[in-house]
Amino acid sequence: MLKFLPLLLAIGYGLAMYHFSAWRTKRMLDEKSRPLDEPEINALASRMARALDIPGIPVRVFDVDPVNGLASPDGRIFLTRGFLRKYKAGEVTAAELASVIAHELGHVALGHARRRMIDFTGQNAGVMMLSAVLNRFLPGLGPMIASLITRTLAAHLSRRDEHEADAYASALLVKAGIGTAPQKSLFRKLNALTGANGAAAPAWLLSHPKTEERIRAIEAREARWDQA
Repeated sequence: MLKFLPLLLAIGYGLAMYHFSAWRTKRMLDEKSRPLDEPEINALASRMARALDIPGIPVRVFDVDPVNGLASPDGRIFLTRGFLRKYKAGEVTAAELASVIAHELGHVALGHARRRMIDFTGQNAGVMMLSAVLNRFLPGLGPMIASLITRTLAAHLSRRDEHEADAYASALLVKAGIGTAPQKSLFRKLNALTGANGAAAPAWLLSHPKTEERIRAIEAREARWDQA
């Protein structure tokens, strides 16, 4: 039993850290958000709710400047103040923001928050155990190599979640009569909107798939649906 104690401690630490992070995130979102009051976007959210046969999709505005959308661990959907500013400036459309809402709904519907809790816990345990093993052969370098390996795995898992949420969003947008055109047009604008150029890290370390890859995936889904 004692030989498994480090692994059990690592798993316990990972779970505790995840739950603390989720609690802290919920508290911050509660304090720094308000209901979305944009009739055109809310009308599109209502169309998606009818397509899902649910009463509604409450969307809140997170009062921060970066351009982003997010789904909280408790399943709520947020658009940032920065994204709303782009909308009011005419840089993004209501339909493009509806595609963001659909994407975040995908994370909720597909249980990605729970999956990430499991992934985070496993990664924490993996770093500890792999560091111990590698440190025997590469003293001093073991923890660094273990961290790089687990970061690469975490990025791969995150990209998988993003692809799944994109696919969910595409299907929902089509079902709601909005279509996938806003989803693709937003992706084409995304790097300019966020100030990212995609060159800061190699593709295998990026937590989101490359924009071109996401658009190709949407178009491949459209081609399959057209043939069905």
